[in-house]
Amino acid sequence: MTKVVNYISEAFEELKSNVTWPAWPEVQRLTIVVAVFSVLFALATWGVDEIFAKALAGFFNWIKA
Repeated sequence: MTKVVNYISEAFEELKSNVTWPAWPEVQRLTIVVAVFSVLFALATWGVDEIFAKALAGFFNWIKA
């Protein structure tokens, strides 16, 4: 158990002393960029799903006829 506690304390010390954190305006800007691209990717995924669903429905209707 002491190894786990030691690992966690060393990880926090590493985060405090050796990591360069971005400035708050940069964090806000990058968050907006990630949100926009997430929405665009979700819309693209939805669009491809709709196209495949309609194509498969058309294919199965064609086979039924």
